[in-house]
Amino acid sequence: MLDPNRDLLVLSKSIQLSQEELNKQLVQLNRIIYDTETWNIYCQVNEVIDINKHSIIRKPHLIRKEMSEKWQKPFVFLCNKN
Repeated sequence: MLDPNRDLLVLSKSIQLSQEELNKQLVQLNRIIYDTETWNIYCQVNEVIDINKHSIIRKPHLIRKEMSEKWQKPFVFLCNKN
């Protein structure tokens, strides 16, 4: 999940950012994203809905197991709790 090479869109109120300011902003954004992109956080904000078994999986270790499988089963959905 952690990928240091990512595309970020940075919007600023100033007309033009210097390269140094832009790099500083990107470093800060990458630090914030790096801290929040973990399996624990991912599993806390999502749940797996299994239509085949008529169940909702909310336990983090089971969500991780389900998402790590090479072949996904039909009618098993990842849903954001938001």
